[in-house]
Amino acid sequence: MTILLRSHDNPILRPDPDYAWEAQGTFNPSVIKHNNTYHMVYRALSSPRNYAGVYMNLSTIGYAVSEDGIHFSDNRQLIEPEYDWEKFGCEDPRITKIDDSYFICYTALSTYPFTPEGIKVGIAMTKDLKSIDEKHPVTPFNAKAMSLFPNKIDGKYAAILTVNTDYPPAKIALALFEKIEDIWSLDYWKKWYESLEKHVIPLQRSNDDHIEAGAPPIKTQDGWILFYCYIRNYSTRYRVFGVEVVRLDLNNPYKVTGKITDPLLLPEKGYELYGNVANVVFPSGAVAEGSRVLLYYGASDTTSCVAWGKLEDLLGNILSEEEYQERQRNQIRLTRFENNPILEPIHDNKWESKFVFNPAAIYEKGKVHLVYRAMGDDDTSTFGYASTGDGVHIDGRLHVPIYLPREDFEMKLKPGNSGCEDPRIVRIDDRLYMCYTAYDNKNPPRVAFTHIALSDFLNKQFKFEKPILISPPDIDDKDACLLPEKVQRKYLFFHRFDPYIWVDYVENLTFSKHKWLKGKILMKPRIDKWDSAKIGLGAPPIKTGHGWLLIYHGLSRDDKKYRLGAALLDLYNPENIIGRLPYPILEPETNYEHTGSRPGTVFTCGAVILGMQLMVYYGASDQVIAGASFYVEKILRELKKAAP
Repeated sequence: MTILLRSHDNPILRPDPDYAWEAQGTFNPSVIKHNNTYHMVYRALSSPRNYAGVYMNLSTIGYAVSEDGIHFSDNRQLIEPEYDWEKFGCEDPRITKIDDSYFICYTALSTYPFTPEGIKVGIAMTKDLKSIDEKHPVTPFNAKAMSLFPNKIDGKYAAILTVNTDYPPAKIALALFEKIEDIWSLDYWKKWYESLEKHVIPLQRSNDDHIEAGAPPIKTQDGWILFYCYIRNYSTRYRVFGVEVVRLDLNNPYKVTGKITDPLLLPEKGYELYGNVANVVFPSGAVAEGSRVLLYYGASDTTSCVAWGKLEDLLGNILSEEEYQERQRNQIRLTRFENNPILEPIHDNKWESKFVFNPAAIYEKGKVHLVYRAMGDDDTSTFGYASTGDGVHIDGRLHVPIYLPREDFEMKLKPGNSGCEDPRIVRIDDRLYMCYTAYDNKNPPRVAFTHIALSDFLNKQFKFEKPILISPPDIDDKDACLLPEKVQRKYLFFHRFDPYIWVDYVENLTFSKHKWLKGKILMKPRIDKWDSAKIGLGAPPIKTGHGWLLIYHGLSRDDKKYRLGAALLDLYNPENIIGRLPYPILEPETNYEHTGSRPGTVFTCGAVILGMQLMVYYGASDQVIAGASFYVEKILRELKKAAP
């Protein structure tokens, strides 16, 4: 479910080259609504300039006003460095109104080049948002992203802040004050910091990640709503900025009473992907009014943006730990066959002595027919054949390969892996069509295409037609199959240009010279989930009354494991994704999935429906073949509820 929608007016605030003080950036906005007027404070980044003896982009704090919360104008500079403790910049403001004053917390920079010791919190106070009445340094230690709660808690003023942002791991923590002056009391903060762990709100899931408090907390009847920034893999080039939300207890904000497990926003739009710092969304302001909530955020450290949603939807999707665990238990998880693995290498057969894996599957004449990839000591991939009457127990297996490399494009050009890999088979009329990966161990792998009469296949007369290449040269392309019926009078192929699943319509299956698969992207990896690195088609899509059931594989950027996922495509327009489960339906867990040629791998090329069960046949660790199943109607029901 999409909870927040980006405004079509984004970015709502852009750098203005006519004003040097905000020529480079206008981002990380914090907004407060008072008397039907929206007041925004934001970080303004100047064009490069000579300042205090150095050449730098100086951060100051700007102000803008709006009548609708979207269209802001009358930009002007509100806060700029005056004192040594903020000499080299004022960044990332958060605004809160308490009684008749506006309190603006911000990051104060006292050193250049910037150092952790010079990155601390400052605060400014104003009654009219025109002139600053007071300024104070706040924390004597490294900290950022502080904001005040708009209401007292148990008779005390409260603040949330991020401590040790530049001495990771950072911690989001709570501070309570008897009186306003305690906010900038050096004695208070020294004592508070000595017992830091007592004040921490536990939100960080891994020390490899980074967190930072976002918008000032919003008070609702359910609790305090805190938007914050969660950055996965912070110290790597694969860092992922996301906007997350938790619910804190109204009377005890140390207590997390609920959360939404998935990020509300990730960098997706051009203005979030490109700018001063690429791939950044940073929540810095929020307004709840009536039935809607507005989330203000910085995009790529360059512009200010807003996303909005129904407050009811936001609150309704925040789950307690018990509700979260219940949802986890109700996820679709394939059930492994008790007799796994169902096929293993036969060491006396040279062609399949090392590995058997990644089988195609097709159901015909009361049997599930498996065409599987096999490898021997010469590292050449060929295809073997096995069958099962009940879908679980193998009752037939040939001891010779049914398909061998025979064309130049799949013959070994140098020692190493080569041959015919990962078959996928579909039936159209009285023929079986097979796509597979052809590889010579020198050129990029390509998609090969062949077919055979169904009668020959069932009679074990494996007279496959001469294969042809259907993917372009010099491009790594694999994980291909033909949809088992025409769509809009055309054939539809699935294939993978790394790292996406693509689809392409073709008029016929002749593939004349220099005619290659191209098409458009159907599905992409999701940077915040288990399929973050790349995805590819698993089994050929299966037609159901609700749509085409697509089982696919995904590789995680985090742990490098292959898992299986599920999606549902529209019957009449398969380019339209009806639903895609956010979690995997099968992941490496057993010993045979963790020990082999490629540990941590489950990879399918074939699945069938037997009765009420979806039967998925998969390679485990690129070494053996296993099976798993689940009620197909339950899978479809969950997919129809899932977001695309």
